[in-house]
Amino acid sequence: MTGTVYKSTGSWYTVHNEQDAIYNCRIKGKFRIEGIKSTNPVAVGDIVDFDLDTDSDEVTGVITHIHDRQNYIVRKSVNLSKQTHIIAANIDQVFLLVTLNNPPTFTAFIDRFLVTAEAYEVPPVLLFNKVDTYDEEELLEIKYLAAIYRKIGYPCIGISAKNGKNVEKVKEMMKGKTSMFAGHSGVGKSTLINRIDPTLALKTSEISQQHKQGQHTTTFAEMFDLDFNARIIDTPGIKGFGVVDMDKDEIGDYFPEFFELKSECKFNNCLHIEEPKCAVKDALDEGTLAWSRYKSYVQILKGDEEHYRKDHYDNE
Repeated sequence: MTGTVYKSTGSWYTVHNEQDAIYNCRIKGKFRIEGIKSTNPVAVGDIVDFDLDTDSDEVTGVITHIHDRQNYIVRKSVNLSKQTHIIAANIDQVFLLVTLNNPPTFTAFIDRFLVTAEAYEVPPVLLFNKVDTYDEEELLEIKYLAAIYRKIGYPCIGISAKNGKNVEKVKEMMKGKTSMFAGHSGVGKSTLINRIDPTLALKTSEISQQHKQGQHTTTFAEMFDLDFNARIIDTPGIKGFGVVDMDKDEIGDYFPEFFELKSECKFNNCLHIEEPKCAVKDALDEGTLAWSRYKSYVQILKGDEEHYRKDHYDNE
């Protein structure tokens, strides 16, 4: 049988077959040793072939084959730095929820996420959540951030998952698509998903006042069918976002505004660091590129994971 993976707990996978019957499946051991560096060879959204296991008391399945992926979102595994973790596969778009504070989402995190989305061909949308809680100065900061990313070409929407502001706009973008929702714990993913479809009744929790960060309410990635012809993938809160499997000379290509200027650099292999007559550095000096983006680029180029985490995640 062929089906789609709706939930992964690391050892068992919930698979919906083509007739929408649901089976608990496991994987054959060989998937773990076939040169797959990922901690999870099978991810939510994967299309798989599976056989029914008739030896057990209840009807379960054994996954025998993973179909080629259209795309996927991957990050460094939290505990095993040399391995990767595939968050979800076969996604039409990813919504990254961003909050200015409570908890804070830093541009370094946003940019790493966007670089990965670009590299693996997943169209991203930035949702600036909790706009109902910000004062005038904070709203101006949100508008400034949104202007940076809109100029690059990323859709940005200010929303309130709590009171419903612009949630209908998000729903409209989701119709006919499989959408992944991502962000730090506490940014409001579960609240937004419950607002989009109250029947899901996902768990939500309060922000930790001590550390201004969310408590993990989603333990595993899970996909849900919605009643307006859409599918949604809810993901666990992400602390840091390590970029993986990118050569230094290609990282700049995943910053669209840098890539646009690349042909104007003196050297076609320009890394935009020390090279003379660099169009990217000229644009920074002229104020047409955002310094926050360049700082993120340099950190990724240097593989500066530890500095990135210590700078922004001391309390995590």
